[in-house]
Amino acid sequence: MRAVWSQLSIISNYKLTPTIRRPSSAAAANMMTTSNRNLSTEDPELRDFVGFLESLKNYEKSGVPKGAGTDSSEGFDLGRMKRLTLRLHNPHLNYKVVHVAGTKGKGSTSAFLSNVLRAGGYSVGCYSSPHILSIKERISCNGEPVSASTLNDLFYSIKPIIDQSIQEEDGSLSHFEILTGIAFSLFAKENVDIAVIEAGLGGARDATNVIESSNLAASVITTIGEEHMAALGGSLESIAEAKSGITKHGRPVVLGGPFLPHIKDILYSKAASLSSPVVLASDIGPGSSIKGIINKNGIGLCQSCDIVIQDEKDEKPIVELVDVNLRMLGHHQLQNAVTATCASLCLRDQGWSRVTDEAIRIGLENTRLLGRSQFLTPKEAEALELPGATVLLDGAHTKESARALKEMIEKEFAERRLVFVVAMASDKDHVSFAKELLSGVRPEAVVLTEADIGGGKVRSTSCSALKESWIKAADELGLGFMEASEDKSVFGSLKLAYEILKENTTGEAGMVIVTGSLHIVSSVLASLQH
Repeated sequence: MRAVWSQLSIISNYKLTPTIRRPSSAAAANMMTTSNRNLSTEDPELRDFVGFLESLKNYEKSGVPKGAGTDSSEGFDLGRMKRLTLRLHNPHLNYKVVHVAGTKGKGSTSAFLSNVLRAGGYSVGCYSSPHILSIKERISCNGEPVSASTLNDLFYSIKPIIDQSIQEEDGSLSHFEILTGIAFSLFAKENVDIAVIEAGLGGARDATNVIESSNLAASVITTIGEEHMAALGGSLESIAEAKSGITKHGRPVVLGGPFLPHIKDILYSKAASLSSPVVLASDIGPGSSIKGIINKNGIGLCQSCDIVIQDEKDEKPIVELVDVNLRMLGHHQLQNAVTATCASLCLRDQGWSRVTDEAIRIGLENTRLLGRSQFLTPKEAEALELPGATVLLDGAHTKESARALKEMIEKEFAERRLVFVVAMASDKDHVSFAKELLSGVRPEAVVLTEADIGGGKVRSTSCSALKESWIKAADELGLGFMEASEDKSVFGSLKLAYEILKENTTGEAGMVIVTGSLHIVSSVLASLQH
């Protein structure tokens, strides 16, 4: 379904009224073709492997049970993951690990850190989720997603152990637990020096939390925010407690932040109870700043930043990197880069001597992730039948990430004509997300659509439900909305957004911003591949 609200006027408030447009017959035919097309981008060689995983319980598709991420009787049974890794001969104990958790920023921080270590000449594994186009993206070695042949070879070599484990656990092992075991085994097989492991949900009861203090180089907790509230105990405090569960005895923990004072106290208290030294990145990196956006030849838009890490006790900075060109935009990405830099310095202090200042610069500058402040090229926009439009893909889906997106738009694209195209999962706070975007940004229209979540529709939000949330957000902000038209095609929503921007144009085709979920981003990128 698709709902549209267009700007009527901006005087002392922001009034919106519906604009109902029927697409041209050619566009309608294209929409029908695209909506009925199988846009799978998975490697055909992995059909059996993916089919096996899909036969298991997949909480990304079905949703996580209440309390499942808490360190309580309701939480996931970490024992079965320990038994699985034991049957696999504890592959995760063969290399050092940096364990990364957090509400937002853990994927970007993991990517930054992995690239810094690679730039230092180390062999690096990285495990992250979710993927955008292929499950191969979740498991990478030395910056490249695992190949289908490597993944298949490993899978079939350990499948008897996996089958035995599933049987002995009465079928309770999940999609994520099995994939985590496979990732750990692959990194051992590839003989990596170090692996950056991103937690899936929370921390304490996450399948990745079988890492022991003996092989943990550092823990990283990026941010604490209101996401997966029911699964993680229902409050910011319970979320902080769950994520602090990746802290291990005597091992350093890097905190990104900034955090609310009482949340910081929870994280510090956990670290103190385990004699774990704490590095607070938001305290020692406040001198870091964004100097501006530049268009760098061969790369595209970058934000030029100074990254300064300084202990308040010392006059001389520990690290001072000037004019670092980050390919992921926004102050939140600068904070993620600062957090990754602090984690890099923790490793340097432990003897990872090749993590030089220059390696940090190169690693940060070489980091780019699909769907995180990603601008499509003009050729890609034209392939989507949006010639001349600037198309930004950003998988923001929480109040905090919506705020980061809004602030980036306000700072760098305040004069651009905007249309949002939004789809969201059902377990997100739709009203808070909408309020954050509408509280500062003035789009000409908001186009609501639907996207499969985790490969299915169980967690997908209907457009009618999203419409109610956006109307509620607008009412709470004192903005006026009326009824609107509805449709289901992501491709058609993009076309409609483009048509709105073309009307009354002043020379610029405007900017289409696709957001609300990494899954709608995936849908758009899948369209490009077809």
